[in-house]
Amino acid sequence: MHRGKIYIVLIACLAMMSCAPKALREAEEVVAQADSMRAAGQMYGIDAGDSATLAQAYETLGSLSLFNFHFSPSYAHACYHYGRLLREKDNPVEAMQCFINATHTRTHDYHILGRVYSNMGDIAHLAGEYSLSCDMFEQSADYFLQNGDTILYYYGLNSTAFVQACIPDIDSCYAILQTIENTNIRNDSLLIADCNMVRGRACISTQKYDSAIYYAHKALNSRQNDPLIIHILAQAYSFLGIKDSATCYALQLAENSPPLNELANALYILTNNDESRDVYSIRAVASARSDTQKLIEIRQGKLSQAVQLLEQDLHRKPDWRWLYAIIATLLIIGTSIGIYVYRIYNKRELLSQQVNDLLNKNDAAIRQHEQIIQEHTEYNNSLALQVENYCTILSQAEDFPNNIYWKDFDAMSKLLNDNLGMLVIKLQSIYHLSEKEVRLCVLVMMGNLNGTELADLLYYGKGIRTFKNRVAHKLGTNSTELRIFLIKLATNI
Repeated sequence: MHRGKIYIVLIACLAMMSCAPKALREAEEVVAQADSMRAAGQMYGIDAGDSATLAQAYETLGSLSLFNFHFSPSYAHACYHYGRLLREKDNPVEAMQCFINATHTRTHDYHILGRVYSNMGDIAHLAGEYSLSCDMFEQSADYFLQNGDTILYYYGLNSTAFVQACIPDIDSCYAILQTIENTNIRNDSLLIADCNMVRGRACISTQKYDSAIYYAHKALNSRQNDPLIIHILAQAYSFLGIKDSATCYALQLAENSPPLNELANALYILTNNDESRDVYSIRAVASARSDTQKLIEIRQGKLSQAVQLLEQDLHRKPDWRWLYAIIATLLIIGTSIGIYVYRIYNKRELLSQQVNDLLNKNDAAIRQHEQIIQEHTEYNNSLALQVENYCTILSQAEDFPNNIYWKDFDAMSKLLNDNLGMLVIKLQSIYHLSEKEVRLCVLVMMGNLNGTELADLLYYGKGIRTFKNRVAHKLGTNSTELRIFLIKLATNI
């Protein structure tokens, strides 16, 4: 039985080694060329190159795997480029599978992972799965941040804000935009335009059509002919009953090959707002819109299948076959060594005594370890109690919050860092919290403030509960457990 497993593993290894070095080299060259074209704003298989060649490179590099371990660092890039090509060819199901395969490669190329998760977020958004789309965009932004690319990180946040505007979750949307706009992005006109475009989309969701037009025009200064921005303008003017302008922008949108959803909306506006057309022209536009709706229904089915693939992967049980093979191999080696030792010494009693000695030492080590853990736990509990007492003293003082230098963030940070285990530094450096988010954590640490008092001290409106939930989510906890988490963070538990 064990020998048969070894043969299976050896055969798999030989199959991978049999991949011709020439084919492997050519596949890696294709991926390198695709990387270069992406950096230049082009797509392999569309602007240049052969899609069949890219598909072959994807298959070749994918064959160099064993139990989900991929031995080519180029495979993740191949998954990304081939997935993008399949999306462009209107095949979101196979594209999603490529992106999922990229996430299984265990690569540390966070840039390519950021792009992969961004594409999965796009597909989920088009399928109407907004919550899943937000998760994917947030994961994408985190990977870009791990790669040190702050600009792409902010673009990822902006994508999340756009989805929130569509839900609509306006408070979360504006909070994300405020985070982006509080940074130094003045030199990136495209990012500023995208933020204005998201604000315009949020205004459409909240029926503030004049504001939507204002932000859309600001965005249009840097992103001429962007279909999403023109779509916002056409919708806003249509809702306001300004038919000439609505028709003008809808016609401009329809003539520039927009995405299907935007095209359908543009044709709807032309059908109902263009008073200059005769009956036959209106019927032709209505027929075109009907055809577009059928295409959207077909695409929606494909997008739903793609999202199902993603959800199944997110809930899949890990494949431990590789671990079982390693354990089986180790067991075989261990058994062989045991037999070898037994035959050399041929002293069963001595071996038994040695085993007993080892067991006794192991028991003593376990008891010592348990004692150390108990002592460490007691020490940490004592630290946590000291932190709670210190926070209680501060919060119950008559001059609170002036006694913690509330109006001087630097002075407050020094006081809390000195007395609460460098808490502010940890929140800023590890979790990248903003000043307002740190202030919220400080007030939560005090422990006796209600939501109204939190909102007053933070100058925050009715969305204080949402703000607190979002901060807790960034820290990997929830609002109920937030204070316990902060105490543990302060005491390094």
